[in-house]
Amino acid sequence: MYALDTTPKKQKDTNNMKLKSATFRLLALSAFAIAAPLAVSAQEACTTYVVKEGDTLGNISQAAYGTYDFQMIFNANRDQLASNINDLPVGMELILPCEDGRLTADSELSGVIAAEEEKQETTRSTSNIYEPPLKFVTGNGWKPFTDESLAGGGILVRLATTALQRGGNDREGSVSWVNDWGSHTEVLLPTGAFDISIAWGMPDCTKIDLLGEDGVKRCTDLDATLPVYEVAETFTTLLDSKYVNVTKFEDLAGAKICKPADWSSFPLEEVGLVEPLVTHVRLATPKDCAEAVLNGEVDVMAIELETATDVFAELGAADKVVTNPSLIHFLTYHFIASKKNPRGRIYIAMLNKGLIEMRESGEWYDVVATGLAEYNNMTQ
Repeated sequence: MYALDTTPKKQKDTNNMKLKSATFRLLALSAFAIAAPLAVSAQEACTTYVVKEGDTLGNISQAAYGTYDFQMIFNANRDQLASNINDLPVGMELILPCEDGRLTADSELSGVIAAEEEKQETTRSTSNIYEPPLKFVTGNGWKPFTDESLAGGGILVRLATTALQRGGNDREGSVSWVNDWGSHTEVLLPTGAFDISIAWGMPDCTKIDLLGEDGVKRCTDLDATLPVYEVAETFTTLLDSKYVNVTKFEDLAGAKICKPADWSSFPLEEVGLVEPLVTHVRLATPKDCAEAVLNGEVDVMAIELETATDVFAELGAADKVVTNPSLIHFLTYHFIASKKNPRGRIYIAMLNKGLIEMRESGEWYDVVATGLAEYNNMTQ
C-alpha cells in the first residue's frame, strides 16, 4: 500500500522550478485565433472525426469543444499523433472524447482502472525476499498533477504508484512531499534520501550540444523513464505579427521570444531557437510575457498551450493573438532518478514496464482523464 507521508515542507526554489501550468482544465473558457483556415466543419464531442485537408488539431478542437486547447484530443490519440502533430495526414481517424473525458458516450471513465486493479489482486504473488519500498518524492502546488489535496496525490503521482504495481512489478512504495523542487535533484536523489522524483520535463538529450546549463545537467545527472505525460509547447503572437504564418522554427530568426524566468529554456534550445538567432526575454510570470506580447515589447510568447490559453483569456485578449499551428512541439514529463543511485536504473526499468502495460491496457488514459475530471469538478 502507498502512504502519502508528509515531510517538512521547504520554500520552493523558484530558480529550479519545473515547467508547469498555472491552471489546468478539461476545457479552456476562451479560444485563440488560429493562423490556418478553418477546414473542419461543426463537430461533436463523443464521436470520431476523419482528418480533412487543411485541418489542425486546434481547428478540430474549436469545432468540437469551442476552444483551441487540444490536449484532450492528443491524450486520446497519443500513439498516432506523437509523430504527426504539425502535419495531420488526410484520412486519419481521431477519437474526440466526451467533455468529461470518456472516450465514448457509453463508456465508463474509470472502468479500465477497476479491471486492472482486480486483475492485479488475482495475480499477486508472495515472496520471502525482502525488497525495500521504493521512495518517491514530489511537491505540492502543481495541480492537477501533484498536490496532497488531490485524490491519490494527483495525476502523475497516481501514474507512478500504479506503474509500480503493473508490468509484473508488484512493489511497495511511499510518497513524500518536499516543496523545494530544486532540492530533489541537488540533494535528495543524489544522496539516496529518495529514489524517484515525480515528475520533470526532460530535453532531447541527443541534442545536448544545443542545450544550456540546465538542459545539460538534466541529461548528464539524471536517468528518466519513458514519457509519462506530454504537453504542447506553443508560440503565440499578435494577429498582425510578421511571425504569424511562419512554418519552420528558423523562420523566427530575429524574434524576441519571451519565456517566464522560472521556466526552463531547453524547449527553445532543442529546436535551435538560441541566441543570437533569436533574443530570449525572461520576465517574471506568464502574465508578464503575455502583456509584453500585447504591448509589442516582444514578438512571441513560448509556453505550454494550457498556460497560454489561460493567461490570454484572463487578460481578455484571446481574440488578439494567434497560436501558430505549424510550430507546435511537445514537452515530455518523466519520473527521474539520480545517476548516482546504484539502483536508479533498476527502478526506472520497473516503472517503464508498468507504464507500458498501462498504455496498452488503456489504464494510463483512464487515470489521466479521471484526474482531469475530478480536478475540473473541484474548480467549477
